Amino acid sequence: MGDAEAEPWGRVPRPAVCGRRAGYSCPEWRRRSWSQGRGQRLSDGPRWHPQLLTGLKTGGGSSGGSSGSFHYTFHGDPHATFASFFGGSNPFDIFFASSRSTRPFSGFDPDDMDVDEDEDPFGAFGRFGFNGLSRGPRRAPEPLYPRRKVQDPPVVHELRVSLEEIYHGSTKRMKITRRRLNPDGRTVRTEDKILHIVIKRGWKEGTKITFPKEGDATPDNIPADIVFVLKDKPHAHFRRDGTNVLYSALISLKEALCGCTVNIPTIDGRVIPLPCNDVIKPGTVKRLRGEGLPFPKVPTQRGDLIVEFKVRFPDRLTPQTRQILKQHLPCS
Repeated sequence: MGDAEAEPWGRVPRPAVCGRRAGYSCPEWRRRSWSQGRGQRLSDGPRWHPQLLTGLKTGGGSSGGSSGSFHYTFHGDPHATFASFFGGSNPFDIFFASSRSTRPFSGFDPDDMDVDEDEDPFGAFGRFGFNGLSRGPRRAPEPLYPRRKVQDPPVVHELRVSLEEIYHGSTKRMKITRRRLNPDGRTVRTEDKILHIVIKRGWKEGTKITFPKEGDATPDNIPADIVFVLKDKPHAHFRRDGTNVLYSALISLKEALCGCTVNIPTIDGRVIPLPCNDVIKPGTVKRLRGEGLPFPKVPTQRGDLIVEFKVRFPDRLTPQTRQILKQHLPCS
């Protein structure tokens, strides 16, 4: 039977045939096939590349006798495994080594190629090894998304105010020093800022005034909120109880027993005379309606001014005074 038409060298037959379709052993078939010259094949058997046969015979396995079975030895190194199969460590040799002199274009040598690790067909095995076990330092994975900025905790300051400021309402100016980002988004600068705090009439102690994101700024954070918490200043005459104002009136024992008129100061600077015709006991309370602090939600309405009486007793009495008191004071 005549020789068949030559076919390109890119074709690789099925390994199960192993070059024995016409009864030839692998070495015998190889000698016969190559005796016909490159570019042709025998009609009674498939054509194998010589380095493929050499690798199959010597490095990758053996024919195993007349049974034609194929044995394979596994190597941990992928380059060694490839070399045992194909007789070399360069995977391009089987395509270029035997045809350098006859290819239409010359001057290209696969051995001259600089294969980067990322382009090496076995690069992934070299980094991670077989069976998923790492055999070398692993590159830290880069995050898919940038880390989200987290806002710093609020910066809290006490703001002390007088009862007169609560009654009338006021505006305070507070100077703060903070760090802010420059236009490049990386460097920071220090700057001063004046915060204007508007205090409304009747605001209660503990009210919070928040200035969002006025704290220090860095490339990695969201500026903190600055929070001012109202705190009542101690007053010379009054104490606060919500919208009510407490006033302690100190009277003598004579005034408590015989009656008197007490001048009561108010939060707005006026003085209200309070007549006391009855006996005033220690702890007696009188209420002046509408003389307290404004309600926060309804500033036109006000709480009460509560007067608490305290009686001042004398330190000592003369014998004559004692005798008079015994005669005139009731026993019960």
